[in-house]
Amino acid sequence: MFSFLKNVIVTAGEICVREQQLFTRSEVDFKGRKDLVTVVDKKVEHFIVEQIQTTWPSHGIFGEETGRTNLSSDYLWIIDPIDGTTSYVHQQPFYSVSIALQHLGKTICGAVYLPALNELFFADSTSGAFLNQQSIKVSSTDLLVNSVMATGFACLRAGREHNNLHYLGTILPDLRDIRRCGSAAMDLCYVACGRFDGFWEMALNLYDVAAGAFIVQQAGGIVTDFHGSNTFPDNGIIASNPALHHKLLPYFTEKKS
Repeated sequence: MFSFLKNVIVTAGEICVREQQLFTRSEVDFKGRKDLVTVVDKKVEHFIVEQIQTTWPSHGIFGEETGRTNLSSDYLWIIDPIDGTTSYVHQQPFYSVSIALQHLGKTICGAVYLPALNELFFADSTSGAFLNQQSIKVSSTDLLVNSVMATGFACLRAGREHNNLHYLGTILPDLRDIRRCGSAAMDLCYVACGRFDGFWEMALNLYDVAAGAFIVQQAGGIVTDFHGSNTFPDNGIIASNPALHHKLLPYFTEKKS
């Protein structure tokens, strides 16, 4: 399974890199006022879907651009062809390809590839989490004041009246610093390998977080919604190391999300 997933996601990343060199902003469409989609998103997803359907034709697929197929299958591939399309359009390296596989609703493996950085994050349910074949673990930071965290603003792109600005303004003074990559999958993988101590965001979709959240969990981290339950990302998502998670939750539970 890993061999197939690795080959598919790395090849998909190579398509991203090649197409970005030729890409012009005239090829950008809008799913919303600020929500971009490119011909490359569609091309990459088509490639991934074609590879899966050729190898496992009975499996279901949930892709950001193509939607859901084979609803009755026990297996579901969850695909985000380019997470961080805004970065991609602006010729920045902060984007990723994300693929997860679920069996009976439970994620059993996932991969996130950062093509511009040549970093492949991977995890399965038995072997733990890895970055380019090296085992990874979440950080051991135990104080918020010593932590560097990440967040994003999908809620603002979606025009949500209740948005992340409140949480950012409340949490940021208690942290060492904040980062924003613009790709939730990338942010989650950086939590998994200890580059970030935590991440939160709202208004995300399953394809944004399925692989990254699983990689965090397999790296020893905790992932919940804003209430400490498992209904993420529908009710927000918080990912961090175990020492910080219970310290983050009160920032979200004190205000209805």
